[in-house]
Amino acid sequence: MHGTASPGWLLVALCAATGVYCLLRMRSHVEEQRRTAGGEALMGFGMAAMAVPAAVFTPPSWAWPVYAAVFGAAALHALWSARTGGHHLHHMVGASAMVYMAIAMAVSPGHHGGSGVPYVTGVLLVYFTGYVLLSGVRLVPVAAGAAGGAGWGDRPELARACRLSMGIAMVAMLLTL
Repeated sequence: MHGTASPGWLLVALCAATGVYCLLRMRSHVEEQRRTAGGEALMGFGMAAMAVPAAVFTPPSWAWPVYAAVFGAAALHALWSARTGGHHLHHMVGASAMVYMAIAMAVSPGHHGGSGVPYVTGVLLVYFTGYVLLSGVRLVPVAAGAAGGAGWGDRPELARACRLSMGIAMVAMLLTL
């Protein structure tokens, strides 16, 4: 993403750590949690790759269309999965936001700020800011009554914290677009 190197590296670390945790969640005994964790791991690692500061590594021009295609497929998969649960709609919006950012990066590589469509960026910022605030409120009661015997993949408060951190990272990435 565009911007200075320090916040970019913090986003890389946050998103990569989230992706690793989501991979750990894929070991859950609950099939739906494994499937959801896989999509969230893809988002975490994809966001980490996109957040690498441009001063350190500028992807080749063919990378952004590939990125858009991968996350476009993820958005379609999330839309198809939304038949079984509304949470998949959030995954669809997140993957679509990744497609949007990849297209914006392809259109104006190396430029700082102003590469996205202000209206689309604003709508996505409002959505993800609302998601972050709602996720933060939902996290508080779960953390207060968390069960200590659950495994890493089956802890709902950790899964919510993972989603919250990805939402915060998405807001930061959209602000730098």
